[in-house]
Amino acid sequence: MISAPTTTIYGIQYLRAVAALGVVVFHAAERTGHHFAIGAAGVDVFFVISGFIMWVISERRPVSPLAFLRDRIQRIAPIYWLATVVMVIGGLVGLFPNLVLSNAHVLSSLLFIPMRSPSSDEIWPVLVQGWTLNYEMFFYAVFALTLLLPRSRRLPAIAGCFSALVAIGFAVDSDNALFVTYTRPIILEFVAGMIVAELWLRGRVPGAMSGLMLVAGAFSGFAAVAVLRLPFDEFILGPLAVMLVLGTLALEAQGWFRPSRLPMMLGDASYSIYLWHTFAISVVVKACGMMGIGLLTSALLAVIAGTALGVFAYLLIEKPLATRLRSGFFSRPVQHTA
Repeated sequence: MISAPTTTIYGIQYLRAVAALGVVVFHAAERTGHHFAIGAAGVDVFFVISGFIMWVISERRPVSPLAFLRDRIQRIAPIYWLATVVMVIGGLVGLFPNLVLSNAHVLSSLLFIPMRSPSSDEIWPVLVQGWTLNYEMFFYAVFALTLLLPRSRRLPAIAGCFSALVAIGFAVDSDNALFVTYTRPIILEFVAGMIVAELWLRGRVPGAMSGLMLVAGAFSGFAAVAVLRLPFDEFILGPLAVMLVLGTLALEAQGWFRPSRLPMMLGDASYSIYLWHTFAISVVVKACGMMGIGLLTSALLAVIAGTALGVFAYLLIEKPLATRLRSGFFSRPVQHTA
């Protein structure tokens, strides 16, 4: 979902692809009556990767807070706004009968402000999967502020801020959407990613054998959660995501990963896949139901269609738009791969 650093770290790129595909399979399974809730753990992996990449980028290319925010907004917002507009138009013409629209909710969605949905009373934007972007934008805002500090104080500042928010969340009972969102322990996954990045930059990641054990342990843990129906929360998924990212980086440091066209493409397209896949899944599942196609086949076709739509959206929308923005469409952006 988040862009790779200037010097491509192939293991991270492949993890982005795996995380995006996990979310696609999760939604396809959900729509066809199957169980693959563990696929939603791709979000936890994305958050750890996001913390990792932002820390690495800030180290490799020092930037001002405003330039950092401008770069992040240009990277994240336009395509999300487009997907949200498509969702709104679909709701207005009756394509999404369960979608209830309100001006306040649409505006808050576009501005990345958490608000309860009039459709479900959940703290979701119009495009449901956009809930993760509310966290991403909050993290970016806090990260930008810490760029005013000496480097040695930035990580402790963010860790202290996020830990305090989580502690307040445990101490205070409130159903306010902003409070509930930004006091969830899931925000600590960004901090964990930054810590992993610092280990990477210092060359202090584990060796290959330890890396293999971490990756195997992470996937075994995810499988146990899925099979045993263990509690599905950030207290379990967060540490597993950290193990997976750290283990992958340990293997990366030993040269285990090489560029391969398909996984590299899926990694590049992971953000578009994440945003657009549900549109294709909805169409395919409905069409399969009308044609009497079995649920398992429907799920498989939905995964393929959701992934394909995301790749096409990346090639036809996200990539050209990013190129135009980098060329100075708004103002001079930060010069790094995004």
